[in-house]
Amino acid sequence: MTALARLRSGAYRWRPWRFRTVALGLVALFLISVPWLWTTIGAQGHLYDEAEAPAADVVIVLGTAVAADRRQPGGRLAGRLETAAELVHSGRARVVLVSGDGDGTSGDEPASMTAYLTEHLGVDPRRVVADPFGLDTYDTCQRAREVYGVERALIVTQSYHLNRAVTLCRHLGLDVDGVNARCSGCGAVLLAGKAVRDYFASGKAAWDAVRHRPPAVSSPPNAEVRDALKS
Repeated sequence: MTALARLRSGAYRWRPWRFRTVALGLVALFLISVPWLWTTIGAQGHLYDEAEAPAADVVIVLGTAVAADRRQPGGRLAGRLETAAELVHSGRARVVLVSGDGDGTSGDEPASMTAYLTEHLGVDPRRVVADPFGLDTYDTCQRAREVYGVERALIVTQSYHLNRAVTLCRHLGLDVDGVNARCSGCGAVLLAGKAVRDYFASGKAAWDAVRHRPPAVSSPPNAEVRDALKS
């Protein structure tokens, strides 16, 4: 039977079950996208490139993978640290709070971050505070405010992660602006893959925010940031 004959016979007729399938698919896509829309809209007006970043006493650097030697930061982490160091050297930040997993699968993220800032990027060690229990973005934001007493800060990470980081921190009561980190060697394929991962990670972020999840590790108040600002 030709295509015209099938059309005339009703073989291509739109059937109710097809309509329901498409409708359910669209609804599912919308529901999956709501958290991503929340992080995207919530960050608007608070995103900056390095050269345009406003001033704040504290700059928070989010941890990520350490290099294979388990000592040096990986490429993306090095880019974040280089951006934070420039903010300090240009006078737009005074103290760096490096936050990551002190027992990460790739190595001690805050220790690697601290060493790179102080030994390679010329940041005064007295201006660096390390949080080894920033196990994810949500924990970093919550601990920065509740443990380290930070109220206003810049937060540095790559573009694919920045909306989620800014929106989570602001939801948790931190007055933050996001700064797009350097990312030398980050090709289009890597950035696209990370953007897709972050699209789905926004669902967990929204769920954590809705249920007011406590951080994985609770700590008493820590005065290191306040003391570093006095120095």
